[in-house]
Amino acid sequence: MSATTGTGTQGLSSEARNLHWLLGNLVEEVPGVRSVAVVSSDGLLLLSSDPEAANTAPADPGAADGDAARPRGPRGSSADLATIVSGIASLTVGAARLMDGGAVKQTMVAMEEGSVFVMSISDGSLLGVHAAPDCDMSIVAYHMALFVGRAGHVLTPELRSELRQSMEGGR
Repeated sequence: MSATTGTGTQGLSSEARNLHWLLGNLVEEVPGVRSVAVVSSDGLLLLSSDPEAANTAPADPGAADGDAARPRGPRGSSADLATIVSGIASLTVGAARLMDGGAVKQTMVAMEEGSVFVMSISDGSLLGVHAAPDCDMSIVAYHMALFVGRAGHVLTPELRSELRQSMEGGR
């Protein structure tokens, strides 16, 4: 799957370009990954493996061959993945509070047709991955942890704002 992280990274800071590169690497290097989203603590999509899909409907069944063969995220939209990630995180944080479990580090939902992984980033942001049902869960989790380790220290309020603006108006 070819990762698209926007119409380009021109005009973005080096930190933002680096995060785009790290996200693209996660999609390209990890077998079975379909869609990736970085979501702010307030549920806004900051970075995506396919931001072009955030404002579009699911692919038309009669679409061109290249489009039809491309693995899609939930309903084909990174915005949908961001919503799912935010909801899962909210539910698990509430459960952890009720159980005195401390901070939630990672959540995984296995389904017949895929898996969703959610991992906390140090600033309260979240990394969400939608993967194929036959993915190696430990490899996905390992690469997510690498991303979180590399991205967590650079996701400053200024960078989150820059990423939000690039997702909203940078198309």
